[in-house]
Amino acid sequence: MDDFEKSMRVLKELFGRDYQFTLATSENNIPSLRVVDTYFDDGNFYMVTYGDSRKVREIESNEHVALCKNLYRFQGIAHKIGHPLRPENKEIREKLIKAFESWYFKHNDENSEKMCYVKIDLVNGFFYKDGTGYQVDFAEEKARLFPFETDIIFIE
Repeated sequence: MDDFEKSMRVLKELFGRDYQFTLATSENNIPSLRVVDTYFDDGNFYMVTYGDSRKVREIESNEHVALCKNLYRFQGIAHKIGHPLRPENKEIREKLIKAFESWYFKHNDENSEKMCYVKIDLVNGFFYKDGTGYQVDFAEEKARLFPFETDIIFIE
């Protein structure tokens, strides 16, 4: 297994579940931040939202986004992939329902035509696990692994 494959496996372990990040978008060169629930699958992050939300409007005007939590950080290209009930979203819908099981149907109305999924195609990122740092270039499918320990104490 090469470093990129190992990185992908660790990403799935860390983020292949309901994981909250701060999502950065911008419109007219003005940044905007909000906390979102994400799910990582096959090299991408996914979100469930509504097409008329501010984040979607900003993504439609500028697809470049960033995700951050503590020292984890990612940059990517975001786009709407449509309504959950579209046939092409069947597989990811099943995964998202499972990942967000405790709240998916409480907070989402699939009868609404405005409901949509957003996919973030990752460009690059940094994360760490078990004393190893991972700097990943997703476009080139390359990763650099290195010893990494943090002494930062995050206060909630």
